[in-house]
Amino acid sequence: MAHDERRLEVLRAIVHDYVSSNDPVGSKALAERHDLGVSPATIRNDMAVLEEQGYITQPHTSAGRVPTDKGYRLFVDKLSTVKPLSIAERRAIERFLDGAVDLDDVLHRAVRALAQLTRNVAVVQYPALSRSRVRHLELVMVSTTRLMLVLITDTGRVEQRVVDLAAPVGEADVSDLRATLNAKLRDRALAETPEIVGDLPGAVDPKLRGMLATLSTVLLEVLVEPTSDRIVLGGPGNLSQQTLDFPAIRPVLEALEEQVVLLRLLDQSVATSSVVVRIGNENQHEALTGTSVVTSGYGMRGASLGAVGVLGPRRMDYAHTMARVAAVARYVGELLAER
Repeated sequence: MAHDERRLEVLRAIVHDYVSSNDPVGSKALAERHDLGVSPATIRNDMAVLEEQGYITQPHTSAGRVPTDKGYRLFVDKLSTVKPLSIAERRAIERFLDGAVDLDDVLHRAVRALAQLTRNVAVVQYPALSRSRVRHLELVMVSTTRLMLVLITDTGRVEQRVVDLAAPVGEADVSDLRATLNAKLRDRALAETPEIVGDLPGAVDPKLRGMLATLSTVLLEVLVEPTSDRIVLGGPGNLSQQTLDFPAIRPVLEALEEQVVLLRLLDQSVATSSVVVRIGNENQHEALTGTSVVTSGYGMRGASLGAVGVLGPRRMDYAHTMARVAAVARYVGELLAER
């Protein structure tokens, strides 16, 4: 075995033992617990080189070593395969997600599944409207001068807005406008809709144009959604069970409350179905530099829609966490495609 390959095996063993025990790992323990095929003296030399290269470090209070962010990164990059889920884990995810009645239910169940399976904080992003298609537009008369506009997307998102009209309207006019809106917008990607809405006045009876003008403003607010994506968070209480891994939990909890921070983390994964791992200082938000974030995009029919992820200590079981995040992302996409 080449020196570099053997040192990688030593690093893997250190990560494995440290994740399992939360105790710094010494050369004697490595020699006893792992069949590395070399003497404790060689392991000590390998550890000295790994430390010199910045992959492991020695806490002040201990003779053992712990992985650094750089060490975890090398370990994750060298994971030849993400551990397959056990049959029990697959069944657990299916049990969590089975019987979900709508999009909200799917995403809340997904977050609970991830939080329970990983014992970390889980987060799921709603499908972005900008990546969805119009399934149906409903206009409901609340009164002669007030309408309820309901947009339903192919991903199951439902957006509702109240529209106050300048003049009273009748049921027949509302019905005509509803039919025109659906004829023009159904199955169109939301990214295409502003141009279609702009051309609508020429497609409706002149007497409906006043109502359409008022409606169009609200419709565009719903269809062109720059930053109003939502997220579901689960398991923040899991952080408090890991006080040894987080010197300061409060800043992490405060960051979790800022949806924009989480959306930024998830947005970097939306376009890929592969798992993205950001370790420690790779997280740009200062409060999260003591954490690791594992994310994966989900989608349906080849379109990327959103992302799911887990936030926890740098001392996490990366292989298992990556497998669980990937599996939940896949299940969410499959469930949305079935609807």
